[in-house]
Amino acid sequence: MTTFGYWRTSTKEQSSERQTQSLVNAGCDVSRIYGDQITGTSSYGSRDQLSRCLDALREGDTLVLHELDRLGRTMIEMLVEINALLDRGIAIKTLDGRLDTASMPEDIVKLIVGVMGYAAEMELKGIKKRTTEGREVALNNGVKFGRKRQYTAGQEQQVLKLRSEGLGYGTIANSMGMTTSKVRRILVNNTN
Repeated sequence: MTTFGYWRTSTKEQSSERQTQSLVNAGCDVSRIYGDQITGTSSYGSRDQLSRCLDALREGDTLVLHELDRLGRTMIEMLVEINALLDRGIAIKTLDGRLDTASMPEDIVKLIVGVMGYAAEMELKGIKKRTTEGREVALNNGVKFGRKRQYTAGQEQQVLKLRSEGLGYGTIANSMGMTTSKVRRILVNNTN
């Protein structure tokens, strides 16, 4: 009977240290802790470390998670995965104290997982809604999204002039000391 741990962070800016340390403190051996840096909406198949962790688990083992939503952000995903683990004889424990399948009746586990999965799904919808609303407000206030311009207005005018004279992308790039893709980007941005 081995205790495994799994962590997940959504972005490179988020550190896994807090979750990893919590898993070690909960009795997980460092060599049995797996983690992915990937969004919670990603499919199970795209989480390499989760797949490795699930494959390594054997009957009688315990999977420890910081929170249940580390497994996924939809109720269906959580229910399917938890049921599959329980059918294999694997216990699941969350460090937030909400789930410990070793000490709970199976019906209560399914109810808790369903409620927590629903809550995670609603939170994800809320995040998406707030992000969309924030983006719309920013756009209405003139905020520009996307890649920042990597050239001056003078360079832009010179590229447009050279192109109007019939020069090709490569010739313009060489004469301006730019890459061909930058010349193409300037020209595309000025055709819209």
